Amino acid sequence: MPGLPLLTAHNVATNHLSWDDLRIVKALSDSGSRTSAADALGWNVSTLSRRIARLERTLGIKIFTHRRTGYTLTQAGQALRALGDRIELDIVSVARQIGSSSHEPVGSLRITTSDSLLLHFLTPIVAAFRTSHAAIQIEILVGNDSLNLARGESDVALRATKTPPDTLIGRRLATIAWAPYGRRADFPHKTPSNERLYDQVWVSYAGRLSGLRAVAYVDMRVAPQSILYRADSVAAVHTAISAGMGMGFLPCMLGDSTPGLVRMGPTEPELDDELWLLTHPDIRMSPPVQRFMHFCSEAVRGQKSLIEGHRPASIA
Repeated sequence: MPGLPLLTAHNVATNHLSWDDLRIVKALSDSGSRTSAADALGWNVSTLSRRIARLERTLGIKIFTHRRTGYTLTQAGQALRALGDRIELDIVSVARQIGSSSHEPVGSLRITTSDSLLLHFLTPIVAAFRTSHAAIQIEILVGNDSLNLARGESDVALRATKTPPDTLIGRRLATIAWAPYGRRADFPHKTPSNERLYDQVWVSYAGRLSGLRAVAYVDMRVAPQSILYRADSVAAVHTAISAGMGMGFLPCMLGDSTPGLVRMGPTEPELDDELWLLTHPDIRMSPPVQRFMHFCSEAVRGQKSLIEGHRPASIA
C-alpha cells in the first residue's frame, strides 16, 4: 500500500500479537461498527472493546479513529490491516495444501455441556457427527460449572451464557428463549389466563442455578408457598414439570420439543440467554475440534427458530 510502512512479523511485538488481534482489526475496519464486528467474530461488544484497547496499549499505536460515521483505520492501523491480509493469504494457502492431502481426522474429542443441553439437544448432533467421523472418539463431561479448557479438562464447551470467558474463543450460535410450561394433561381445555397464571403451583431453580433470571422473575410473581419444588438442574425441573409437579420456566428448545408439555404463556425476552460454542485458542486448529465446531454450528443453524422460540412444536 503506497505511503504506508510495511509491517512484518519481525518489526511488531509478535510475542504479544496474535492472529485474533489481526482478525479484530479486519472485522472492525470492514464494518466500522463495534456491534457488527462483534457479531461477525461471535464475541460480546465489551470483549471486542477490551481487546482493541489492549492491542493499542501493547503496540503503542492508535489503530482506529472513532468518528460519527463509525470506526476508521489510522495510518498505523492500515499497515496492521495489510499485515493481517498477507498472513491470512498464507494461512489459506497452507490450509489448502494440508487439506488436499489430509485423511479423515482421528483422535478424541472431549465436550463439556449442561445436562439439559446434552440430553435433549446435543446428543442427536453428536450422533450425526459420529456417523460422518467414525474415527473420532467422543467423551462427554456434564456439569453446569465452567471447566478450564486451558488445562485440558475439555476441548469444546457448549454453554448457555451471556458472559463467555475472555480466555476462550468461539461463536454465539443463537439466542435461547425461555417461556413458562405446564403439562397439557393438567389443562386439557385451555391454559390459565395471564391474570391467573402465577396463582398456580410452580417449580423453580435453586443452588448453582439460583442466579438464573427465571428465579427472580418467578419469585416476584408467585407466592412463596406456591413454589413447591426447586432443583439445581434444568433437566430436573423439566422432569418435575413433565411429572405434573407444577408449572415452570424452561428454554423453548427443551419445552417445545417435549411431548405432553405446552406453553402457558409467551416467551419472556428479559430471560433470554445465549448459546455459545467455545474452545481454547491453543487447540482451535486441532482437526477434531475444527470439524466438530463447524458441524455443530451448521446443525444449530437448522434449529435456530426452535432455540429462539419462533417455532413451538406441535404437541399432541
